[in-house]
Amino acid sequence: MKFSEIEKDQWEELRPYLDTCLLPLTGLTGDETPWQATEALEKLRDAMDWIEIPYKGRIVTYPALHYTSEISQFATHVNEVCKKLKEVGFRYVIPISNDPRLNDLVLPEADVFVSAKSIGNGRSGIGQIIESIWSQSPSGDE
Repeated sequence: MKFSEIEKDQWEELRPYLDTCLLPLTGLTGDETPWQATEALEKLRDAMDWIEIPYKGRIVTYPALHYTSEISQFATHVNEVCKKLKEVGFRYVIPISNDPRLNDLVLPEADVFVSAKSIGNGRSGIGQIIESIWSQSPSGDE
């Protein structure tokens, strides 16, 4: 489900079911040609489909963080966003990127980072990653 599909008066009712936020990280730098930017977005969209479609009803996809700067500063920014998303009610936050330059981002505020390396393991590999965070629920209610 996309963030824009949730109305203000629906959030509290849906919140217990929509406990996971997917946060796309495009990895653009600003020096891409239009076709390169399009290609990057399409690759990310295809990988996101592997999560959004089978887990519809549990995951909310937020707007992408498109442009990166220096990698450690970008990681700090992504961590801040993950923390805030949890504060608004998401139990799990999953950043996802198909850009290999972001493979080694350190994101302690995320529950798992689905990187280009993970995406290379295919649809079933990503499914196992997602399901593993849900099965490790500390309260045991998953």
